[in-house]
Amino acid sequence: MVMNYLQLFKTGELQHRTTVLEKMLAPCNLCPRECGARRLSGERGECGAGELAEISGYGPHFGEEPPLVGTGGSGTIFFAFCSLRCVFCQNYETSRGKEKYPVSPGKLAEIMLELQQTGCENINLVTPTHYVPQIVTALLIACDQGLRLPLVYNCSGYEKTGSLRNLEGIIDIYMPDIKYADSQTAQKYSRIADYPRVAKKAVKEMHRQVGDLVLDRRGVAKRGLIIRHLVMPGGVTGTAALMRFLAREVSPASWLNIMDQYYPTYLAYRYPEIARRVTPREFAEALQATRKASPDFHLL
Repeated sequence: MVMNYLQLFKTGELQHRTTVLEKMLAPCNLCPRECGARRLSGERGECGAGELAEISGYGPHFGEEPPLVGTGGSGTIFFAFCSLRCVFCQNYETSRGKEKYPVSPGKLAEIMLELQQTGCENINLVTPTHYVPQIVTALLIACDQGLRLPLVYNCSGYEKTGSLRNLEGIIDIYMPDIKYADSQTAQKYSRIADYPRVAKKAVKEMHRQVGDLVLDRRGVAKRGLIIRHLVMPGGVTGTAALMRFLAREVSPASWLNIMDQYYPTYLAYRYPEIARRVTPREFAEALQATRKASPDFHLL
């Protein structure tokens, strides 16, 4: 039987998870960095996050993948800060904490319920990794007040499997990026040498929990895994190798969004090899590598 957060709420398990996760804040070991910041005592983690969740905004989003948008849009909540340091980050104002305001668990619950009332198809938690305890605490409040939408965990892929296991039955839809095939590239562009190893383990754990994507009669996602991959200039991310990994070790029927919207922003100008847009030929080669890895992939 597939469990979801409403069932966990009814049995008291969701309350237990909040207690377990809160302990991971002091010292903080939520993400693979395990920086050890005592966030409940006022310290901020290496990512920048403190005791309260901080967001840069929220609202219905109609630019996400079609299975998430439906007719009401995806109810996105944009969390401040990030455990990566991508030199090309397209949302660096948020990921570096330049645009943010704190929200209590009660306020975060209100936001979730407001998005539901607006008609959104889901609650889309954007870059949630470093605020998982605060989010689950807010979810506990929101469940008591009638929240029922699927939860989307929209992340960079740099996730600790131990933290993910505490989310089993809570998250309905995982949507990670899978960025790099080799550690040198990951270190150069995101300052995380162990990204490939960590992200591969994380994506496999996500799939174990929720499986391939499941749609309702309207074509709206209810449960499962969507994987994003951003194509970058010169094929620096190793698309072909990543697609082979997904086909062989995750699922040959994975749902993928191979993205072509890379543009040089933030600090990308310092790296000549990525200081340009992706060419049509480079993107076509990435799609060809994806289809070659598995003809059964679902491309969004």
